[in-house]
Amino acid sequence: MKNCGELRRKTLPDAPQTSQASPLVDDNETPDWTGLEAAGARPRSSVSLPNEVVSGVLPGIDYELVEEVAKELYIRALKELPPDVAEALRRALQRETHPTARTVLKTILKSIEISETNRMLICQDTGLPLYMVTAGGPWALDGCRLKAALAAGTRRATLEHPFRGSTAHPITRDNPQDNLGQGMPIIYWDFAPEQDYLEIVMVPKGSGSENMSAMEMFTPADGLGAIKRFVVDKVVCSGGNPCPPGIIGVGIGGSFDSVGLLAKKAIVRPVGRRNPDPMFAALEEELEDAINRSGIGPMGLGGDTTTLAVHIEWSYTHITQNPVAVNNQCWAARRARARLWPDGRVEYGF
Repeated sequence: MKNCGELRRKTLPDAPQTSQASPLVDDNETPDWTGLEAAGARPRSSVSLPNEVVSGVLPGIDYELVEEVAKELYIRALKELPPDVAEALRRALQRETHPTARTVLKTILKSIEISETNRMLICQDTGLPLYMVTAGGPWALDGCRLKAALAAGTRRATLEHPFRGSTAHPITRDNPQDNLGQGMPIIYWDFAPEQDYLEIVMVPKGSGSENMSAMEMFTPADGLGAIKRFVVDKVVCSGGNPCPPGIIGVGIGGSFDSVGLLAKKAIVRPVGRRNPDPMFAALEEELEDAINRSGIGPMGLGGDTTTLAVHIEWSYTHITQNPVAVNNQCWAARRARARLWPDGRVEYGF
C-alpha cells in the first residue's frame, strides 16, 4: 500500500480566489429582470401554465405500475451492467501494461459475460436499495403512495427472484431478509418541469465501495489544492477495498448533508461523460490522471487503471465553507433507469 499522502505533490497550485458582491434591491422598487430572463428566470406574472393546470386536471400515475417497475429495476440493475461501464473496462484492458492487472481485467470481463449469458447476478452483494426519482411537471403525484410502491417493489424483487437481503439494524444487526426496514429503501426526490414523464433510477450500492466514502468540511482559505489532496488521498488510502477500477464520485459545495448526495449523483453519470462546466471537466481529468498514476490498479493488485472515471457534481455553498465528499463505486457500477408516462408507457435503460 502506498503512503496516503504520497500523491499530494502531483496536484497543481490553487486556483485564484475571486469574489463578487451581490446587488441590493430596494423593496419599494420594481425588480429589473433584464439579464435574469436571459439566464432562464422569469417574473411570476410572466409564467405561462399548461392548460391541464389551468383546468385543474393533472396527469396521474399508476402506482401498481410503479411497484412493478421498481421490482424490475432492482433485478435489472443486479444483472445487466451498463454498456458504458463494460466498454470502459474493455478500454482499460487494451491500455493495461501490467500482466497481473490484465489477468484481473480479463476475469472481470469474463464474469460480465457469464452474467449476461446465464442471467445471473453480477455480484453477490445486492447492495442497499437506492432510488433516485425525478418527477416531470405538471404531475398529480401522491408521494406517500409512490414511496410505498417503491418499497413494495423492492420487497417483491428480493423475495420473488430471490436474492440476498442486505439491510440490517445498525445495532442488533437483525436482517429482515427483504431489503427493507427503517429508512429503506433510500429515496431521493427531484423535479424537472421540462420533462413529461416520471424517471426512476435504481442504484444497488454495495458496501465494499460505500465503506470507503468520506466527507470533509473545508474552508475557502484551504483552496483548490486541499480538495485535490483530499480526493486523491482518500482513493489511495482505500487501496483495493472498493474493488477498483470503478467510478470516483466527487461532490463539491452545498452543505454537510447535501454534498454526499452530489457525490452519489456523480457515480450515476455514464462513464466518461464530463461535467458540462469546463472548469469542473478539467478538474475531473486532472484527478483521474493522478489517481491512475497511483499504481493501485485493478482490485488493488497494481496496474495502470485504478479508476474508470472521476465525476464531479457541485453546487453553491456558504461563503465561509466548502464541503467535499468522495463516493467510491466499484467496477460493477450498477444502475438501471425507467421512464413512466401517464398513459402507461414504460421505457427501460441505464
